[in-house]
Amino acid sequence: MRLEDLDWTREVVRIERSKQRRTQDYPLVSSVGDAILQYLRHARPLCTPRELFVTLKAPFRPLSPSAMYHVVSSRIETLGIQVPRHGPHWLRHACAGHLVAAGLSLKEIGDHLGHRIAYATRIYAKVDLAGLREVANFDLGGSHEALRGSCQLCCS
Repeated sequence: MRLEDLDWTREVVRIERSKQRRTQDYPLVSSVGDAILQYLRHARPLCTPRELFVTLKAPFRPLSPSAMYHVVSSRIETLGIQVPRHGPHWLRHACAGHLVAAGLSLKEIGDHLGHRIAYATRIYAKVDLAGLREVANFDLGGSHEALRGSCQLCCS
């Protein structure tokens, strides 16, 4: 993410989807904008790289994927969050879990995460246990025996 990806006027952050060769705009919510401003004012060194996140010691350069992993992992550990994996990709899974819990469709979640095909979003379907239970308890309006004749997929 680069500094010019933050559109403060429109309150939008632009994310480049390298696999898809396109960009996607997301709302720049005030809490995130405030956190970025705090980082820019008090933590990010004055330097020439245009990337938002840079090393704190010279020579200043964009954070590498392994450095970003370390930042996220150490923060998760400091907060005492118990998760199976600690890297930045976990944040995508957490986001998807929140979207599932909020009732968004897998298509909407896939669009938000930048997935090109719905198949890539399938992993999040198993997260919605409440939704799956609701489907399993759906009453088709008759006894299972009465529906046996028209229920070739599950009863044959």
